[in-house]
Amino acid sequence: MTPVKNLVLAFMASLLVIAAPGALAQSTEGVAALVNDQPITTVDVRNRMRLIIASTGMTQIDPATLAQIQSQAIRGLVDENLQLQAAREYDIEVTDEEINQSIQDLADRNNTTIDAIVGDLERSGVDVSTLRHQLEAEIAWQVLVNGRYGSRIRISDQQIEMALERLAASASQPQFRIFEMFFEIPNVNAEEETVQRVIAVMDQLQRGAPFPDLARQYSDAPSAANGGDIGWIVASQLPPEVAAIIPQLMQQYSQSRGGAALSNPVRVPGGFTIIALVAARDGTTTLQFDLVQITVPASAVESGTNAALSTALAANPTCSEAEAAASRVPGAVVTPLGAIGADSLLPQIRDALTPLREGENTGVLQTAAGLQGLIVCERTITGPGVPSRDDLESQLRGQQLSLHSRRWLRDLRRDGTVEIRE
Repeated sequence: MTPVKNLVLAFMASLLVIAAPGALAQSTEGVAALVNDQPITTVDVRNRMRLIIASTGMTQIDPATLAQIQSQAIRGLVDENLQLQAAREYDIEVTDEEINQSIQDLADRNNTTIDAIVGDLERSGVDVSTLRHQLEAEIAWQVLVNGRYGSRIRISDQQIEMALERLAASASQPQFRIFEMFFEIPNVNAEEETVQRVIAVMDQLQRGAPFPDLARQYSDAPSAANGGDIGWIVASQLPPEVAAIIPQLMQQYSQSRGGAALSNPVRVPGGFTIIALVAARDGTTTLQFDLVQITVPASAVESGTNAALSTALAANPTCSEAEAAASRVPGAVVTPLGAIGADSLLPQIRDALTPLREGENTGVLQTAAGLQGLIVCERTITGPGVPSRDDLESQLRGQQLSLHSRRWLRDLRRDGTVEIRE
């Protein structure tokens, strides 16, 4: 029997004696895979399997589930070896201090301590070196991707403005707290393998395994490091295929009286997604304008006033130029309005302002007060959780780096020599 096929049976047996100090040492070590002639041993795979089981809290493990855990363990180890090999080519070394800090960060996110994490691993029969190897690869790969692509990525003001516009458009929409898992189909021949990974994870979810823990071990999305948490978003920020199932999940969420609503796997470009809806709330962000208003009172409107005001506004005066523009319009009065929320404006004025950017104006509006023109001095999105421009730039940069990272890893898999000894 080959090393990998024998591994499930050996692992099942070792689980029965997991407390025995020499359980792993007594198992026969073989080579489960070769990555560019670098071996991944069956002991490496067993340790990674135990790490997955310990981190996801699974208690009921049948042979089919164990086979999928084994497949995920090998896949993760292959990718990590490819990443570390690439890092060595660029003389990138990860220090023990960096790995220790990463473990500390993991402990902080889970409200625990390093000693508690190490103790839990030891009780589960996991050598802490398994976790350290995983973190070493994550750190090295992040440094490598940033070094190769970081200087090439330029986030323009226009991209940030477009992101702000999307936020403005969705300001009044309901918001959802979403966790995600993404399962990439790396090539056309790997769809069935990916489907089996998705089935295995769905089975574990239905048995009660925590979504964040599974996301950390199985998800191919950048959010895996955060347990799949992508925070509060609106449906329009999700892929269309995922946004389409939000109403169904909302119904499930309401019926669960506050419990998480879990989706079925959704086919999206490049793979499959599973999402968990854990909370919902009404829109809390609002669009806010800082305005200067030019008004010609109804009592002062004469023949030619409309044309004069139209000409003055057509020159696109800034807020600081409003007085000079109004001086060419008989009877015009300039009033700084300051910051006003869009929801506080009359519908006619709000509709005229919504598409405008800083420095633009509404043109002439016919209102009960007379003729008016509003100049946008500043346009902002306000409310809980609204990202700053720096935050948006960081998010957009992260998305592009993630795309480069996935493509580079696919290239390493394609160009490397990977032998799985099935």
